[in-house]
Amino acid sequence: MQGRFSHLPDIVKNLLIINALFFLATWSLQSRGFDLFKIFSLHQFQSIDFMPHQLITHMFMHSNFTHLFFNMFTLWMFGKTLENIWGAKRFLTYYLITGFGAALIYIAYLQFQIHNITSILDTELVNQVLNASANSQIFAKPAEVSLMQELYGLINRPMVGASGAVYGLLLAFGMLFPNSLIYLYMAIPIKAKYFVAGIGLMSIFSGLSNNPSDNIAHFAHLGGMIFGIILLKYWKKKGDIYF
Repeated sequence: MQGRFSHLPDIVKNLLIINALFFLATWSLQSRGFDLFKIFSLHQFQSIDFMPHQLITHMFMHSNFTHLFFNMFTLWMFGKTLENIWGAKRFLTYYLITGFGAALIYIAYLQFQIHNITSILDTELVNQVLNASANSQIFAKPAEVSLMQELYGLINRPMVGASGAVYGLLLAFGMLFPNSLIYLYMAIPIKAKYFVAGIGLMSIFSGLSNNPSDNIAHFAHLGGMIFGIILLKYWKKKGDIYF
């Protein structure tokens, strides 16, 4: 039994490797004019760059090294425990479903915002935004300029990162080991159940604040936690897991 826990489990290890390879490929090919962000990042349905596979591939893309490091550190820290308990198949299922769920919640929230704007703007102006390129001079009418710019940003702003799945892992760890201590900044102890509740509330508050300078997809984080709760409750009802 000890040997089983003494090494990094396969799924966590392979996820770390895949994410690192995606990151290296993205930045090395970008200098050669090949944009993997355009292909694998999650775009809204209205964007000409949207493709169905992005609902999964977005979770292997990261905007910078810091983004990659913190997601992979959290995956390593909490994922290895969960995979050792659940096994590879259940862990991978949970990881992918929470990441997929994060994408759905994020899309739903942005679609709500998009709908609010398109219900105000004339159809002609909406079509100008939908048919525009990044360099197109479409924001010409002063009265609608801010709404058109906001709509363009919502439709064409890509979402990347494993954060939704990672937040799902944090949720699972907090539910399975509620009284385990997590050390904030490597120094401040806090029980896992309080930590998970705290980051969930922060995601709700930050998402609803809708700060224009905030590039973090808070509702994707929340989506990963929501789908995590649903999946854990379903498995518990079936008698597959206990907590």
